[in-house]
Parts: sequence; structure tokens; C-alpha cells
Amino acid sequence: MFFIQFISKFIKILRAGESPPLIAGGITMGFIVGLSPFLTLQNVFILLIAILTKVNLASVFFAIFLFGFVAFVFDPLFHSLGYFFLTQIEALQGLWTMIYNWPLAPFTKFYNTVVMGSLITVLILAVPIYLLSKNGIIAYRSSYAEKIEKSKFMKALKGNFIVKGYIKIRDLEF
Repeated sequence: MFFIQFISKFIKILRAGESPPLIAGGITMGFIVGLSPFLTLQNVFILLIAILTKVNLASVFFAIFLFGFVAFVFDPLFHSLGYFFLTQIEALQGLWTMIYNWPLAPFTKFYNTVVMGSLITVLILAVPIYLLSKNGIIAYRSSYAEKIEKSKFMKALKGNFIVKGYIKIRDLEF
């Protein structure tokens, strides 16, 4: 039931809610957290920024959930990329040693190949994810939302007695 409510709130936000840049910012922050191993200092920092700013938190958590599953598929690629940057590039060895000796740096787990590979990946893909999600939300609101709402599938879904019961329960105010 929680997951259905979560998706329902996210769809409401997509239809007409906050501005597309705030939703896209939330999706991007969730992308960053979801793609990398969770218990790292940089993820705590990103979540703190998400809570303290105006980005949409539902989009943050939706993206964490979505990209968390995607990350498992790409972990071997992240490992290879991180291994390459941590061990194969001799010019960076001094940098890694210096960073490791900083007081808080070990809590980032940058020395882990999967963490380093996912960090490099999110640094490369964060701006494109933001732009794609922002433009996707704008396109959805302008041309697809109304078509989807009037589709036969949505009419059949809304006519389902389980969905009707859920909507009644969802709309109750406590």
C-alpha cells in the first residue's frame, strides 16, 4: 500500500505541482544517491542538501528507489571504472594518498572501487539527467498528461473497484 501511495504522489507532482526544475533537481539528487552505495558521507551530504532546499522530496526518494535497483546491474561496470582510476593511473596515486589522510575522507569510502566508479559516473551524468528529466516533465505536462488521462487504460483502471477503494481511503483526511 505504501508503494502505491508513493507512486500516486509522484504522479500528482508530475501532473501539476511544483516547478519542473525543482522536480528535476530532486530526481538528479536521487540519481546521485541511488546510483552509489548508500552508506557514504557524500550521500548523507546530498540528502541533507535535498532536505534543506526546495527540491521535491518525493522525487528524490522515488529516484533513489528507482536508481538503487539500476545500480546493482551496473556495479560490475562501476567496479571496473573505479579500479581503473584508483590503481591504473599512476599520476593519481599521490592524490589518493593525500585525500585518504584527510580527517573525513575515509568516510566517503572513495577508496572502494564501486564507490569511485559510481561517483565518476554520476559526475558525468548528473547534468544530462537533470536536463532530460526537466524537459521530460515539461513535455509530459504540455502534451502527454491529458492524453494519458483520457486513454482507455486509465478509464479502465479508474473503474476498477480496488482502485476506487484505494482512492477513497487515500482521500480521507485524518
